[in-house]
Amino acid sequence: MPYWNHHWAMGWAGGAGMLVLTALVLAGLAALAVVLARRGPQPASPDDTAQRILDERFARGELDREEYERRRDALTRTR
Repeated sequence: MPYWNHHWAMGWAGGAGMLVLTALVLAGLAALAVVLARRGPQPASPDDTAQRILDERFARGELDREEYERRRDALTRTR
């Protein structure tokens, strides 16, 4: 016969076990949320953007090699 009307059938260990299991599930969900939030795209720093623009201008031929190296050195000195 099932113990439908006997809430005491599991005893205190069953209630404590359910409480621990619930706490573990909630902690796991919180940890998953933190990991997923940290994996999001990171904004580019201004230095990276400047270097990228300089590289693109050099690749398009807007800057000669000496000008490119001079500006690149100036960017790397300020970091």
